[in-house]
Amino acid sequence: MSRTKIQSVAPGTPAHQAGVRPGETLLAINGHPIVDVLDYKYYAYDPELVLQLRSEAGERTVELSKDVGEDLGLTFATYLMDRARSCANKCVFCFVDQMPQGMRDTLYFKDDDARLSFLMGNYITLTNLSRRELQRICDLHISPINISVHATDPAVRRLLLGNQRRGGECLEIMEQFARAGIVMNCQIVACPGLNDGGVLQRSMEDLAALYPQVKSVSVVPVGLTRYRKGLYPLRPYTVDEAREVVGQVEAYGARCLGEKGSRIFWCSDEFYLQGELPLPEDAFYEAYTQLENGVGMLRLLEVELNGAALGAPQNIPVAPFSIATGVAAAPFLREIIDRAAAKCHTKLDYQIYPIVNHFFGETITVAGLLTGQDLLAQLRGKDLGTRVLLPQNTLRHGETVFLDDMTLEELSQGLGVPVVPVNQDGFDLFEAVFGV
Repeated sequence: MSRTKIQSVAPGTPAHQAGVRPGETLLAINGHPIVDVLDYKYYAYDPELVLQLRSEAGERTVELSKDVGEDLGLTFATYLMDRARSCANKCVFCFVDQMPQGMRDTLYFKDDDARLSFLMGNYITLTNLSRRELQRICDLHISPINISVHATDPAVRRLLLGNQRRGGECLEIMEQFARAGIVMNCQIVACPGLNDGGVLQRSMEDLAALYPQVKSVSVVPVGLTRYRKGLYPLRPYTVDEAREVVGQVEAYGARCLGEKGSRIFWCSDEFYLQGELPLPEDAFYEAYTQLENGVGMLRLLEVELNGAALGAPQNIPVAPFSIATGVAAAPFLREIIDRAAAKCHTKLDYQIYPIVNHFFGETITVAGLLTGQDLLAQLRGKDLGTRVLLPQNTLRHGETVFLDDMTLEELSQGLGVPVVPVNQDGFDLFEAVFGV
């Protein structure tokens, strides 16, 4: 079956009005061959289109007019109009390799697909890109792209990625993208003794040289589960080592701010928590470009929560409740909720329960990797009030299922109170806590 065969045409959409039919294969738009979703999204953006179609009856062309950027209304067998590309690397820190057996199949798929980087914000290593794909990105000026750099030293990067053939090509490709005007957001997963210290300094200097095309870089600590038998020997950062990394990144970021007008480099919240350091203030994070990598997430949550409290009624009656979250963020969460309550002159009756991650191991302290079974075991029998609030990112995206396949409904039944997911947003948190 052709990957560009049309599965359905939404009623009332431009394609439907133009007479495009399910079962036809989309060959080209305005003379440009359609290979996958990037071609389709890019060439279908214009207002005046000529679609070249093929069916059992032969080939035909259809002309249509629409608004700029308006969706045609076509769906295909898969979103990418192709198979998702799996990762060709064997990274020494790969989280998928640290998963226990017996979980759902999708959790073991390692994607490294540039198309998902553009469309979904996924981070890629660039080792999967063909010359054609590299040139297409430059020619179509598809931007931004999110890149897992980890190290710009070719030898170190080959070691980190476990890819001797293409692991060292990163900086060369990024320079090509920069010349083409492609914006890049980057990530460095820092591993003690491998890509910190002098290696990290070189990486920051190499990436800063590509500013403003390299727009932002997050530095996050390696995440290690208890399932590492037979894998590369890694360990977590100590408190002093975490402080050293934070100090190094902050110092170079301050230099970039003075010379280039942006810090470019930020450590994730997790590094500050591991180093038992206070989080930087709101202005430090500029536009919060690296929120998805946990950079400034807690500080922005506080800023939004305070904003919600400023316009809220006073003395709000609030039923007793509880919050379950990861060990790392629990103390900070209590601080900011108490301050919001003080602004509203509201007395709260609540508990925050830091959930120890027994499933993946106690070195995993973030909320996003909590499982239903750990939540159930550690909350059962506790004073939970009328409801339990839970970070939304503990659940599978768009669903109500935890990583271990326990459902939100099963957890609520097991605890005897409603469990309410809350988005990583201070306004949503305020509404969930105060009911306004």
